[in-house]
Amino acid sequence: MRLFNIVFLILFVLSAALQYNDPDPFLWMPLYLYGAFLCFRALQNRYNRTLFIIGLAVYIPFAIYLFFEKDGVLSWMNDHAAENIVQSMKATKPWIEETREFFGLLLLIIALTANMIWLSRKSQKLHLAIGTE
Repeated sequence: MRLFNIVFLILFVLSAALQYNDPDPFLWMPLYLYGAFLCFRALQNRYNRTLFIIGLAVYIPFAIYLFFEKDGVLSWMNDHAAENIVQSMKATKPWIEETREFFGLLLLIIALTANMIWLSRKSQKLHLAIGTE
């Protein structure tokens, strides 16, 4: 999990930095930096379940919204044949940006969920070990 968190920490910091030129950097930079912060805390074995739940409580509904939005992921898959989303962004193709944002949130959700499971299991093992001594 150490390598996992290092990779995601770097990925989320870089993603936040790339949002600087985005039309809504004040939304996306904090979202990515919060995920980076939680990966950093996981590297330090500092687990606060509430912080992870707050992140997921923001990321999951937002991802659901982007999935079903008019120019969201469903539109990208059904109306635009899941065209390449790594092409340059054009105002005439808003589904590309919405789909990219959805997958960014999906990565955040995966990282936070994996860390919650790993850290809670690690915490339980520690409590069991302490209780049996």
